[in-house]
Amino acid sequence: MIKNRTSFPRVFWIANSVEILERFAYYGIYMSFSIYFGILGFKTEQLGLIQGLFLFMSYTIPVLSGTFADKFGFKKMLIISYIAYLPSILLLIVTRSFSGIALTMLCIGFAAGIFKPLISGTVRVVTDTTNRTLGFGIFYAMVNIGACFGPLIMGKLRAISWEYAYIAAAVGIGIMFVVTLLFYKEPPRQREGVTLGRKFRDIGEALGDLKFTSFLVILGLFFWLPLWAFYNLIAKYIEFSLDGSALYLNIRSVFGTAVADLLSRDDHGTRRVLGESISNPAYAIMLFQVLISWFFERYKSIPSFTAGLAVMGIGFGFLGLAGISGPAWVFLGIFLFAVGEMITSPRIQEYISWLAPKEKAGLYMGSNFLAIGIGGFLSGIVYTRWIYSYFERSGHTENVWIVLGIHIFLGILIILSFTYFVGQFKEQEH
Repeated sequence: MIKNRTSFPRVFWIANSVEILERFAYYGIYMSFSIYFGILGFKTEQLGLIQGLFLFMSYTIPVLSGTFADKFGFKKMLIISYIAYLPSILLLIVTRSFSGIALTMLCIGFAAGIFKPLISGTVRVVTDTTNRTLGFGIFYAMVNIGACFGPLIMGKLRAISWEYAYIAAAVGIGIMFVVTLLFYKEPPRQREGVTLGRKFRDIGEALGDLKFTSFLVILGLFFWLPLWAFYNLIAKYIEFSLDGSALYLNIRSVFGTAVADLLSRDDHGTRRVLGESISNPAYAIMLFQVLISWFFERYKSIPSFTAGLAVMGIGFGFLGLAGISGPAWVFLGIFLFAVGEMITSPRIQEYISWLAPKEKAGLYMGSNFLAIGIGGFLSGIVYTRWIYSYFERSGHTENVWIVLGIHIFLGILIILSFTYFVGQFKEQEH
C-alpha cells in the first residue's frame, strides 16, 4: 500500500474533464464508422484502408504535437487541436463519396493526433511516485467515460439520422474549447529553452536507442495491432454477423426493457441492438478501471502487462464463440477484453512515460504513439482489409477472433523473451 499519497491539483481534474468530451466525440464517430460505411454500400477492403490511414494519422501526429507541447505549452496546442477538429467533424454531414469520406476522416485523425499526448502529458507532469499509477488509472477511466457515452448517445441519434450524431460530436468539441480557454492553467514544469530543430534531433536520439525502438515495434505489432483490430471490427461484427434481435432479448431478460430499448433500435417492428452501443468495453472500464489500477500498482509493470494480454486473448476466443455457439457469448468476450485493456493500456503508457525526465514527458509520450501508429495502421490493412474481408466472403467472420487470439498469445511469448534476454528499462524516480 502507498502511504502519504500526494493530492491531485485542479488542472488534473480540468484536463480529465476535457478528455471525457474528446473521447465522447472520437469514439462516438469511430465506433459507428464501420456501420455507417457499410450502410453507404462501400466494401470492407475500402473500410480497412481508411481505418489504417486514420489510425496512423491519429497516432503518429502526436510525435510532433508532443514535441510542440514541450516547447510552447499544452494549452496552446489544445486550442489548435479544437480548431482542426470542429470543421472536420461537420464535413461528415455533407460528404458521401469515398474520397470525400476518406479525406474527412484523415482530417479528424489529424486533429485527434494533435490532441492525444496533451492530456496524458499533463497527467505525467502533475503526478509523482506516490500517485502516478492511480493518476493514470483515473485518466484512463475518464477516457472510457467519454468512450462509453459517445457510442451510446450517437448510436441512438444515428438511428434517427446520422447528421444528428455528427452534430452531437461537434457540440462536444465546442464545449471543450470553452472549458480549456477559461479554466485550463498551464501546469508548472521545467521548460526547455531549445530550438525546434533540437527537439527533432531529440526524437531521433530517442529512436536511436535500438532497445527502446525495438520495444516500441514489439508493442505496435503484438499489443496495439490486435487491440485496434478489436475496435475496428467489433461493431461491424455485431451489427452484421450476429443476431441482433436475440441480443436484444438477452439484454432485456437481465436488465429490463428500458435498458434494452436504450441499446437498440426498431427495425420494421423488431428490436435489434445497435452494434456500437454494446460493442464498446468502456462500460466495464468506466466502472472497474480505478479498482484494477489500485490492485495492480503493487506489481511490476511488465508482468502486469503480459497478464492483461492473456485475459484479452481469452476474450477474443469468446467473441469467436459468439458466432459459432450463441450470440450471448459476445458479452463475456467484450468484458474479458475490457479487463485485459484495463490492465495493459494505462500501465504501458505509465511505464513508458516514466522512462522520461519530467521536462521531456511530451516527447516520450509522443514517441510512444509511434508504436500505436504502427499497430493502428496494420490493424486496418491486415485485419479489416485482408483477414476480415476474407472470412466475410466465406461467411465465417467469427474466425477473425481466433486469429487475433493466437496473435496476442504469440505476442506474450515475444515480450517475455525480449525482457528476459535484452532486459527491462530503468524508470525515473521523480
